[in-house]
Order: sequence, then C-alpha cells, then structure tokens
Amino acid sequence: MIQWLGKLRAAFGASFLWLVCLIYFTQGFRSFVWTAVSYQLKDRLKLSPSASQFVFSVAFFPWSIKPLYGIISDCIPIKGRKRIPYLLISTVLSLVSWLILGLNTATRSSGWYLTSLLTVQNFGSAMADVVVDAMIAEAVRFEWASFAGDLQSMSWLAMALGGICGNLSGGYALTNLNTETIFLLFAALPFMQLVSCGLVEENSVGNNVLPESFNSKSSNGVNGNNGNLDGDGFRDKKSNISTLRRKKSQKDHKKNVVISNKLQSVENADSLASSLFQSLKTATYSLFCAFRKPIIYRPMAWFFLAHVVVPNLSTVMFYYQTEVLNLEPSFLGTTRVIGWLGLMVGTFTYNQYLKTMKLRRILMWAHIGLTLLTLLDVVLVSQLNVSFGISDRIMVLCGSALSDAINQFKFMPFLILSGQLCPPGIEGTLFALFMSINNLGSTFGSFTGASLASILSISSGSFDNLLLGISIQVFCTLIPIAFLFLIPKNATGISA
Repeated sequence: MIQWLGKLRAAFGASFLWLVCLIYFTQGFRSFVWTAVSYQLKDRLKLSPSASQFVFSVAFFPWSIKPLYGIISDCIPIKGRKRIPYLLISTVLSLVSWLILGLNTATRSSGWYLTSLLTVQNFGSAMADVVVDAMIAEAVRFEWASFAGDLQSMSWLAMALGGICGNLSGGYALTNLNTETIFLLFAALPFMQLVSCGLVEENSVGNNVLPESFNSKSSNGVNGNNGNLDGDGFRDKKSNISTLRRKKSQKDHKKNVVISNKLQSVENADSLASSLFQSLKTATYSLFCAFRKPIIYRPMAWFFLAHVVVPNLSTVMFYYQTEVLNLEPSFLGTTRVIGWLGLMVGTFTYNQYLKTMKLRRILMWAHIGLTLLTLLDVVLVSQLNVSFGISDRIMVLCGSALSDAINQFKFMPFLILSGQLCPPGIEGTLFALFMSINNLGSTFGSFTGASLASILSISSGSFDNLLLGISIQVFCTLIPIAFLFLIPKNATGISA
C-alpha cells in the first residue's frame, strides 16, 4: 500500500494527490452534515415528509447540470487557467454557504433561505466534482496513462473512507452537538480545500497579456519636421514655437497611444469573445450530434426512465424510522456505513463475476432484486417482521446493505456503457452529460416521491397510507424491465 502511494506521489506530486483525495473525501463525508440537514427540516422547521423531499430535490438539482460546468471550464479559461480558478470558485460557494448557515440563525429557521443556501452549496460541490474529474483525466492523458486505474481507485477509496467516517461521526454529532456547530465543523473541509488549491500549480493555456503600446521609434513620424524660420530676430520666437510644438506633439502622441491601446483592447476582447463563443458552439454541437445517435440516446433514455418512473420515498421512510420506529441518529449512521460496505461488496462482486454477463440480464435481475427489497419495506411498515421475531433494526440494517449493493449492480453497467459510448474528443463532457441524465432522473424520481406522499396525505405523525405508497413503489420498480430493449442486446461489461 505504501509503495503504491509512493509511486502515485512520484508520478503526480504530493500536492495534487492531496487535493484529489481531499475533494473526494469531502464528497463522501457530506453525509455528516446532510444528516443534520434532515433533522433540521424535520425537527426545527417541522416540514412534512413531502415538503422535505421537495427541498432535497431542489437542493440537489445542480448535480443534474454537470455538463454545463465542464463546458464552461473547458472553453472559458480564467487568466489562462481552466481548472484551479473554477475549483476556487466552487470551494468558496460551498464554504460561504455552510458558514452562513452555521452563523446566522435566520437562514436556518427559514425554509426558503435554507433551500437557497443548500442549492448554492451543491452548485459548488457539483462544480468541484466536475473540475477534479477533468484534472484527473488531463493528468493521465499522456505520459501517466498507465496510472489511470490507480488514480481512480485511490479516488473511490478516499470517497468511501469519507462516507464511512461521515456516517459514523454524524450520528454521534447529532446526539452531542447542535446543528449550527455541525455546519461550522463541516466548513473546515472546504476551507482546507481552499488552502490546498493554492499548493497546486496549473500551466497557462494561453497568453492573456495585452499587446504593448507603440514604442518611441514608431512615434518619430508623429513629430514630423518643424521647418526653419529665417532671421536672428525670430530665433527666440522659433525656440518658443518649437517647444510648444514639441509639447503638443508629445501630447498628441500620448493620445494616439491611449486610443491605439483602447482599440487593441477592444479588438482583443472581441477576438476573445468570438473565440469563446465558437468553442462553446463547437462543444454544444458535438454533444448534440453524438446524442442523436440511437446507440447513445436509447440506453441513456432507459437509465433516465428507470429513475423517473420509480417514486423515491427515502425521506418518508426517514420520518417513519425516526418517529414510529424511534431509531436513534447513531443507529441510522451505522446503517449508512453498512450501506457503504454493501456498495463496496457490490463493486467487487460485479468486477469478479458479472463483467461477462449481458447488461440486459444484469439490469433485469437488479430491478427484480430492488423490487424484493422494497417488499421488505412493506414487511417493516406492516410490522410482519415482529410476528416472526425479527427486530426492526435487523430489517433496516439488512435493507440498507442489500439495497446499496444491488443499486451498484445497476450503476456499474451505467458507468460501463457511458465509457464505451463516448466518442473520441468529447469523452469528458459527454460522460458528464450521461451522469447528469442519471442525476436528473434521480431528481425527478424524488419529485415523484414527494408528489405521491402529498397525494396520499402522508405527513409527520400520519403514516396510514405509507403502506399503499410503498406498494405503488413496488409496482413501479418493475416497469423499467419492460423497456430493456433500449439497452444494446449484446452489450456486456467488456464490450458494447
């Protein structure tokens, strides 16, 4: 392990590896603070489950437009640099949002202000995620291509470590600390990220220095020839006239230089704007042309549909688990840790045993498995498990671990197809678009779940119709199986 990290450090530099690991660790550690947000919405703001679900859906919308950040950072350098400036901007957005929420009571007590600041924070987190992915892609593009897998593995390891630490410490923090303190403690990570950005050097992609003004040699023609005046009587007068003319000439020269510089600055600005517009136009057109191909839009349509048609009732179940089952924050944090471990087991199982299986078959069994796990929620809500001597805690722990593992069986084919379908030249931007489609589908699924909870009048303290809502969710989970024809027939984990 130490030798492996030493090789990565020698290849990429300690500051670069530290920044990458810190950003991915922060992404995983977000569970530490978002658990506190869940309790803030439920206990302090007294929002209903559907209202809380709506807040989360709006707050996480910035993750659905990730290609926009990629295109902007690719096509619009800031002072000749495409990555570090945008990483600084994204970090500041995240840091300031958590500081305001931690220091200002009014922002925590208002649903509108809280939602707005959480959305701004997610803009920063999503942008940082895109930028660091681009930095990794650039770092391994040429001479360090052999380290691509190692760098990705290190990134996932850092995020998994962050997720485990965040969930374990989040439950303890909620029990012993108030919400504002948790927000301020989490702000330490974006602050460290902000400082770390200054340790990483980035080469300039162009020379932004404006052209220099005319030199003195080019101004000689401006002065011209003053001519001669005959007679000694005019000698003093000629001297005075020459002085006046020289001052006037120098003044005119300065005006000409200023005008020339202004004209050149305007021309440079117009040229830069034209170049940036052309870059944005080319990138957008390339994405449009790529996405018109059936081999690309058909599988992406399936993954989007698989999220949209299944109502997400996770926030409703959170309310049920805390209010009806009386599960403590520390226990819920432990269930999420089990979920992370289940995700890692799912990844290992897929890579070892399922890579050669047809993706259609994998996705079909994944949705059948998710349907069976949703039936576990039916058992939990109806309390049938108590009749068989199975505690609620065991049901929640098993459901969390198994659902994350099975969801990974569904997510891995998505990653594989996305990587295989990206045409050369726009891999990064198109992959970000694929991820955004997946995230946008999840957002719409959350809106669907919030709407379903509202229609069924499921609220805090009133879960009479929750069993009906979960039954609808069970049926909807089977719908994507009917559209698996959109997935390429012979696609596997090795070839599309």
